[in-house]
Amino acid sequence: MRTGETAPAAAVRALGVPFETLDYIYGKSRNFDTLAKNLAAAVSDAAKGANVAYCVDGCAAEDVSARLVVKKHKGARVLGGVSKSSRAFAAANLAAGAAVSAYDMQSYSRAVLPLCVYDVDCDLIAGDVKLKLCDMFGDEADAFFVSEKGAKKIKLFEADRQNDYGAFSAIVLGDIPLLEKKRFDYQDLLDLMRLLRAPGGCPWDRAQTHESIRANMIEEAYELVDAIDLKDDEKISEETGDVLMQGAFHSVLGEERGAFTAADVLSGVCGKLIFRHSHIFGTDKAEGESGALSVWEKNKQKEKGQKTAGDSVRDVPKAFPAVMRAQKAGKRAAKYGYDFKDADEAAAKVGEELSELMEALASGEQSRIREEAGDLLFSAVNVGRLAGADCETALRESTDKFIARFLKTEELILADGKKMEELPPDELWEYYARAKKCDDDQAR
Repeated sequence: MRTGETAPAAAVRALGVPFETLDYIYGKSRNFDTLAKNLAAAVSDAAKGANVAYCVDGCAAEDVSARLVVKKHKGARVLGGVSKSSRAFAAANLAAGAAVSAYDMQSYSRAVLPLCVYDVDCDLIAGDVKLKLCDMFGDEADAFFVSEKGAKKIKLFEADRQNDYGAFSAIVLGDIPLLEKKRFDYQDLLDLMRLLRAPGGCPWDRAQTHESIRANMIEEAYELVDAIDLKDDEKISEETGDVLMQGAFHSVLGEERGAFTAADVLSGVCGKLIFRHSHIFGTDKAEGESGALSVWEKNKQKEKGQKTAGDSVRDVPKAFPAVMRAQKAGKRAAKYGYDFKDADEAAAKVGEELSELMEALASGEQSRIREEAGDLLFSAVNVGRLAGADCETALRESTDKFIARFLKTEELILADGKKMEELPPDELWEYYARAKKCDDDQAR
């Protein structure tokens, strides 16, 4: 018997059936994982010389050591008993749902209700279970503590404050209505979006399409990037949620059209992660960050069916910001040898494009001016790329610097009782030089 200290053991003892217990193994096991392996090993050793019946409390399917025994011994027979979770659900008068041993809670991550956590046999285990469940469902969620005395209604934060823990103790939670939840998961987000889109839902949400909320995704992504730049964890958390919400919105729109579902979306991205990380989940090898990126890019090309250089360059998204798209296109072309030798060679092209822009300006042809201005900007991006700069970030930082200097210039002008718009260019640039010096001094 796994243990001789529970009521089932007492019942077997009363029948006069001789048995041995494995209680001695508990004291010499470092943790629950080791305990289960040691118990299974002891049963296997005993079975080498005789037929053995291994009795556990509850049912074999809910006992890790019993599952290990069955896995190792293909000829083992399982005689079912009443599971601990079924007993606990019945005591709480709830329909059966998901069940997990308290010993396995560390790896449990799916917030499925109703839920029974069995094997809550002491206050230390109860404390670990409480922390995990409170993170999933909130401290104030209603629950039941089930013991030999029956089911007692508690708040989840009280799970480790009970007095009668034992082999059959469990924490049971019933289903929580969506609008009463304090903690949510991705399925809840999808359910909320479906409610908003349903008849009688929000008129604005019901009117939207993929195209009408296209700009919202771009806006939310930029707000997340801004929060990251600010190193503001609270804002990063909030803006990450807004990006996820946009993804959920598009998933529900796809579901309504019969085009794809949220399951398709999640399956696609998980499959992509596995396929592109073949150096982790497959047979490819990668040394360091650059090696891993090389494997990723190779697998990405294979996944997208990019067989030629043109396929790769053409696939750069048109919706990218212009500088980012220019840098990405140049970078992909460079993989096929279509590039300048170095930044110095690319810089010569800048001078050439600048001359052509000035010629276009003299002609007064707006279409030509726009074309040559674009060529000049593209050439400048090539110089930055070959110099090792992220041009999108570099231009954003330069724009921030310009705005800061403009504000400082205006501050200096106003401090002298003057107005910027009334100053001659020479004096205005003198103030700008002073503002720049202030920035330089502050940087030092």
